[in-house]
Amino acid sequence: MADIIQLLPDHVANQIAAGEVVQRPASVVKELLENAIDANASHIKLIIKEAGKTLIQVIDDGVGMSPTDARLSFERHATSKIRSAEDLFKINTKGFRGEALASIAAIAHVEIKTKQESEELGTSILIEGSEVKQQEVVVTPTGTSVAVKNLFFNIPARRNFLKSNTVELRHVVDEFQRVALAHPDISFAFYQNGSELFNLPSSNYRKRIVHIFGKKTNEKLVPVEESTEVLKINGFVGKPEYSKKTRSEQFFFVNNRYIKSPYLNHAVNAAFEGLLKSGHHPSYFLNLEIDPQSIDINIHPTKTEIKFDDEHTLYAILRAAIKHSLGQFNIAPVLDFEHESSLNTPYSYKDKAAKTPVIDVDRTFNPFEKETPVQKSGGMRKSFTKAPTADWESLYVGLESKGNKTQASYNEVSFESDTKSPEIFESQSDMDVTKTTYQLHHKYLVTTIKSGLVIIDQSRAHQRILYESFLENMTVNEAVSQQLLFPITLNFTPSEIEMLKKVKDSLEQTGFLFASIKKEQLIISGLPINVQESEVVIVLE
Repeated sequence: MADIIQLLPDHVANQIAAGEVVQRPASVVKELLENAIDANASHIKLIIKEAGKTLIQVIDDGVGMSPTDARLSFERHATSKIRSAEDLFKINTKGFRGEALASIAAIAHVEIKTKQESEELGTSILIEGSEVKQQEVVVTPTGTSVAVKNLFFNIPARRNFLKSNTVELRHVVDEFQRVALAHPDISFAFYQNGSELFNLPSSNYRKRIVHIFGKKTNEKLVPVEESTEVLKINGFVGKPEYSKKTRSEQFFFVNNRYIKSPYLNHAVNAAFEGLLKSGHHPSYFLNLEIDPQSIDINIHPTKTEIKFDDEHTLYAILRAAIKHSLGQFNIAPVLDFEHESSLNTPYSYKDKAAKTPVIDVDRTFNPFEKETPVQKSGGMRKSFTKAPTADWESLYVGLESKGNKTQASYNEVSFESDTKSPEIFESQSDMDVTKTTYQLHHKYLVTTIKSGLVIIDQSRAHQRILYESFLENMTVNEAVSQQLLFPITLNFTPSEIEMLKKVKDSLEQTGFLFASIKKEQLIISGLPINVQESEVVIVLE
């Protein structure tokens, strides 16, 4: 039988490897920005067109490369970051595998221009699908410029899976923000289709956060600092009253590298326990400095997952540091042992002996019985009285009792909602057999149907109703808008404003009217008829 195993051609192997490194334009942005940082750049410019689908260009003023290094940088496993396997346990650079440029060049048209400071002329290389088309000497500034055009030009299936420009731009902005937050000492500029989205000068960490997320963010920040033999923590958390329903302002960095860690996120949530509204998430921008030998970052292609030697210790230190910061700024409740308790004691009670409190309990009392039992002899007085019917029914807020209040016991009282959603039930007969509907924690509706039990999330149901209404209005183009006597002014981050600009026409088709859209501010003069003023922020988010 003939041999059937063969080596894949290099360009095919590179395309396969590219699937791990490059999932979307944002992946290219991340790799190019990190290469610029590793080149010791102090100014980095990002230019994209069509959310990165047609052009992604990163220009830096780093050390640059020689002609030989420029050509070799596009070979697989060619890197200047490590020399041996031992170097993997003391990595201080962003990249180290030598796969990024080779993977990008396999699925796009790439042009690189680079020059070292000691040289008068630089090098330009043009590559298409891993094949070098041209290399020449050019005049170019010190540093490196990498332009990636026509991403996934030779993989139509992958290109078809890309989302809309608005969605892809959102991912690019996310990657840009993560890199910019991790390196406040480097200035960044970001341009999309010729428009400037960000211009971030070199600054400290607090100013960098404010430059990215808007001036209003400054008053929300609480500094967190802790230094131990295990790790150093520095950064900020948001005040509880400014918590959000999304996790868009949660950033963990380990040695200035962005990571995702559900375990450490749980530590932050534990520190905020009891301080947040239900369904809200805290904001945090935290950088952890840890000995590189005690972590492993080589477990995922995107390097966003890290293994720690001692997670439990990190958890405890992080939680304690945040709780201490919140308490220090009088945000979390603390015990003040230095405060003289006698200052709060009325003068008339200072000299009186304290009496032991006595609680009388009627053990025969049953709130579900129609009549209160007759007191037994023994001198015990009745401590409780039967609650009126209205008080018990107030537990079911917004739901009307249909039970017989005079004859049925409290166990048999049924409640029914005024409105039902037909989409939940399989048939009309299922609706007809609905007998009881209860509200749980002011958040869920619990009801019975012929085939079982249905639990409805009221918030999600409301969102679905609004979505269907908006979709219908956009389809028939008959949206009705209610004019506001006093326009609503909302503050958003520059990136969020840019997203709103992209969907402005679609929002106007649903009934929104915008009087003004500024860099960090949105003024709304009209709303869809089924959206209340208190719901505007939730709907737009």
